[in-house]
Amino acid sequence: MPNTLAIPGAADELPFIPSRWRWLRKNPTLIIGVLLLLIVSAITLAAPWIATHDPQDIDPLTRMQGASGAHYFGTDALGRDVFSRAVWGGRVSMIVGISVAVLSTLAGVLLGLVAGFVRWADGPVMRVMDGMMAIPGILLAIALMAVTRASLATVIVAITVPEIPRMVRLVRSLSLTLREQLYVEAAHAVGTRLPVILWRHVLPNMVAPLIVQATFVAAAAVLIEASLSFLGVGVPAQTPSWGNMMAEGRNFVAVAFHIILYPGLLLAATVLAINLLGDGLRDVLDPRLARQL
Repeated sequence: MPNTLAIPGAADELPFIPSRWRWLRKNPTLIIGVLLLLIVSAITLAAPWIATHDPQDIDPLTRMQGASGAHYFGTDALGRDVFSRAVWGGRVSMIVGISVAVLSTLAGVLLGLVAGFVRWADGPVMRVMDGMMAIPGILLAIALMAVTRASLATVIVAITVPEIPRMVRLVRSLSLTLREQLYVEAAHAVGTRLPVILWRHVLPNMVAPLIVQATFVAAAAVLIEASLSFLGVGVPAQTPSWGNMMAEGRNFVAVAFHIILYPGLLLAATVLAINLLGDGLRDVLDPRLARQL
């Protein structure tokens, strides 16, 4: 029985196989997104080696200076090197984006499969998810941060919780379709246990849409983390992050615009790269779109 469908009825049309790598060459969106994301990732991962100063070093004598040979992006209101803080701050965004995408996907798969295959649990699970989605994600994250101590871990949890309902709804909708497929019914008929059916026949067919959705969740998480830090309820203020840097520089826009310019550009580039990656993967992994390439 076929068990590798990304979309029911398209068993032999999955584009993401070695014989069809030409689709990648015809998809500039995916290539640009990957290259841009690799560049940003390389910069943040190499922060210990490319940072010219300690991001926490304060030098009042050089405060709010423009770009120079000693300070590539200038200095902030306390004389700290903006370039060093920007490259270190990217690590916070990357960790948050990846962690939120992974955690929300795992939780969404678990709850979505329960709602899709355990019929009596469908109503209670989805009503809880509907209630969570009734609250704007940023407000729910702020509320969660207000009752916890500011740290990177609590920021990840606060951003993950509002993203779970979207993943649950996606997995549930896929489950409702897949459970009616003939190969799933045949597996039930021969006495295959439900966990085995889910692992062998259902989950492989969810990989493509889940990967695409996870990229958009990661992009949203990076933006929400920066928003929380900008509002003062994100990671601790002394931690270098793009949101904290822009929050600290907003009072000096007229005299030192560079303080918020560079972290803002890096934030925009990161979110753009992740969104381009998601759009490109959607085009490659969706057989209906792939036929047009």
